[in-house]
Amino acid sequence: MTDLEMPAEQLPPRGHVRVVYLGPVAPHWEVQSTWGEAEVVEPFRDRTLARLTLLPPHDPQFRRNRERVVRDAERELLELEWDLGVPEEEEEAAPAPAP
Repeated sequence: MTDLEMPAEQLPPRGHVRVVYLGPVAPHWEVQSTWGEAEVVEPFRDRTLARLTLLPPHDPQFRRNRERVVRDAERELLELEWDLGVPEEEEEAAPAPAP
C-alpha cells in the first residue's frame, strides 16, 4: 500500500465556531466561538467576516463565500455551525403552495 492509498487520520477538532445571521441591517453576521484556542479562532473569525460582511444569505455571492468558509474551517479543524435564522428545511427548499 502506498502513501497515497492510506486513509487520512481523523484529527480531533481544534474548536467550535457558530456563524449567525443577524438580519438585513449591517452588520449582517456574527462569528461566535464556544470553545477553542484564540490563536486559531480569531484569524478564522476575521477571514469569515471579511468574506460575509456585506452579503445577506439570499445573495448569489453568499453561496460561493459560504463554501470558502466551510473549506477554511475544514483546514483549521474547526467544527462549523450556521444559524441563518430559518430552519434548514426552509433554507434548502421553498414551501409548497397550499391547495
